[in-house]
Amino acid sequence: MGIRRSFSAVGLIVALVGATALGGCASGRRAGGTDTTASTAAATQTTNYSSAAQAWSQRYEANPNDKEAVLGYSRALRANGQTAQAVAVLEQAMMKQGKDHDIASAYGKALAANGNFDRALAVIRQANSPTSPDWRLLSAEGAILDQTGRHADARAIYENGLRIAPEEPAILNNLALSHLLTNESTMAEQFLRRASASPRADNQVYQNLALVLGMNGRMPEAEQILRQRFPTDIAEANVAYLRQMASQPQAAPATTGSVKPKPAKQPAT
Repeated sequence: MGIRRSFSAVGLIVALVGATALGGCASGRRAGGTDTTASTAAATQTTNYSSAAQAWSQRYEANPNDKEAVLGYSRALRANGQTAQAVAVLEQAMMKQGKDHDIASAYGKALAANGNFDRALAVIRQANSPTSPDWRLLSAEGAILDQTGRHADARAIYENGLRIAPEEPAILNNLALSHLLTNESTMAEQFLRRASASPRADNQVYQNLALVLGMNGRMPEAEQILRQRFPTDIAEANVAYLRQMASQPQAAPATTGSVKPKPAKQPAT
């Protein structure tokens, strides 16, 4: 039986523009890396976001110009629910490193997470170059457009990004999530399969693929992916979640929050 769940825009906002997946997974990406991928599924997490924020804060306070510290600290703050503080950290960084695409992208996403969508789009667009656009900024722009319900515009942006970075899994992942927002799980599965075929795909892509496979009635394949890609505790938590969802003959449409069980905590990635 497939997971019959209607996704709302509210339900996937964090997944689309978040610098971390609050549902989370053990992606293994470094904290200063690209964060355009996201997750809609939830896994059991192993440590505490507040501890991660504290650890990053020490490095940040020692050197506020350390780009990796800025990005890691802001991600941990957002994952810990301290979005306004994350915005403040990135605002300071923008004053000195405003031309850095990673900083600008993180700032735009933090603004969007804080509800400042117009400002977020302005920051992302100003940082990008019309003559030599950065696919990471395009992916971030598309995610923000998706969050505001402009799905056709978002998908056009993602396609532009794919022309620059063909088969980039981060863009394909966001494109898949865009289709989930409009309840097109078959299309979402197609894009996630393409994303997972890339050697650059991280575990968040596989977690999303497992969720969508479960939604589309292919539970054995979903479970196999989770058990192959994740530590046992995280895999089993996701499997239990998918089975729980599959056992519901017709769940009510989601209206608030991400689709996830109550997770433990894990450091921001």
